Formats: sequence, C-alpha cells, structure tokens
Amino acid sequence: MLTEERHDKIRGELARKGKVIAAQLAVDFGVSEDTVRRDLRELARLGWCRRVYGGALSPAPDLGTIQARSAILSDAKHRLGAAIGQLLTSGQTIFIDAGSTNITIAGAIPVGPELTVITNAPSIALALENHDKCRTILLGGIFNPSKGACLGGQALREAKRIFADIFILGTCGVDADMGLTALDAEEAELKRCMIEQSNQLWVPVTMDKIGTIAPYKIADASAIGKLFAVSDDGSASTLPFSEKGVVVHEVF
Repeated sequence: MLTEERHDKIRGELARKGKVIAAQLAVDFGVSEDTVRRDLRELARLGWCRRVYGGALSPAPDLGTIQARSAILSDAKHRLGAAIGQLLTSGQTIFIDAGSTNITIAGAIPVGPELTVITNAPSIALALENHDKCRTILLGGIFNPSKGACLGGQALREAKRIFADIFILGTCGVDADMGLTALDAEEAELKRCMIEQSNQLWVPVTMDKIGTIAPYKIADASAIGKLFAVSDDGSASTLPFSEKGVVVHEVF
C-alpha cells in the first residue's frame, strides 16, 4: 500500500471513529508500527490528528472567535442549556467559564432559583442581566476578545478566593482516555483552578468534541461529575465515559 493510500485510510478512520490505534493499523496495512508512527507524525504535522501514546486522536475543532462559535450547533447548545437548568437549585454557587455553549446555558437558567454565578466572561454576565434572583460576580483580568474571556493572574487570584458547588466547564476536547483539554494555555490554567475550587464538575458537550484532543490538559475524565452530551443516535460515543464511572446525561 502506498503512503498516500495509508494516509487516506487513516484520515477516513479518524473521521469515523475519532481515534486510531497504531498496532491495529500496522496489521491492517501489513507494515511495521514504525511505518505507521511515521504516517501519524506526518498527518499530525498537517493538522489531521494529534498523536497520543499508542495512536492518534482527531484534533479538537478550533472554530474561531467566540462570535463565530456562537452560531454553530445552536440547537444542540439550547438543549444542553435546558437540561442543565432543570438541575440547578436555590442557594448554589456556580462557576461558569467562557464558551459559546456556556453562554447559551447561562441564558437558559430558570429565573426561579436564587443562585450566585461566577464567570470570567462578560457575555455570560450579560446573559444573566434579567435574572433577578441571580447574583453575578465577574472575574477581572486581561480581556481576550477572541476568547470572550478575562484571563491571566488576576482572574486566577480572584477565582482562588471562591468555593463553588458546581463548575460548568466549557471544553475544547473531551476523550475518555485523554481527558479534558483546551486550545489555550491560560484558559486551561484557569479551568484547572476552578475545578480545584468546586465540589462538582459538570461538562456540557456537543458531539463534535467527544473523542478529540487539544494541546493543553485540563483534567482526567475521572474528574467529571456529570457529562451532558447531545445525542440523536444513542450513547455509543459516551459509553467509554460511563465505563469509567462518569455520570452521563444523554440530551435528546
């Protein structure tokens, strides 16, 4: 099999399953694992995958600025918002960090519960401006327009002074083996801080992010308290999380 043929098949497998195993590819192609590893290195260089131990995963989608991301998969994000809103109760303190999905979730929080929401995203604070029973605390720091978030040392220091019941985390990549990952190092650092300061971690995710990986590690999948995943075709994609003891809420 020619190199380009192997690359085409690997790209197809990544598109279908989100991951490939080097040892299995070597058997399928009738080549050595060293040859497969060279193939994966080249595909990773071209941006088709991210290499991990034993194989490769699809790269987490980088869909541009917060404004661009907000228009993508809007129906799925509204369904996630409705599902999470039903589980919130009065008296809770909640971290909600930046992200297009989290903006929608903030807007879907019902007006009944008395909540305290801490966020590093001005757009999330604005989504809650008509929520009379919600006290919103906006973390400071250097504002990154493309991320729609305040990041850096000030945001970290302020987050470390707060203890929350729940952290609703926006993530770029979600994989049962590789965990939660982000595209930006400063974002990943703040997310890790918010996890440490929270009793529970809730992760809402659209299906395009499951089985993908970004460069910066946030946490292992075992840190997830509840995984909210939009699914129109069953739970095959979330089964590996259930097998690791993660509570999965399928959102239809």
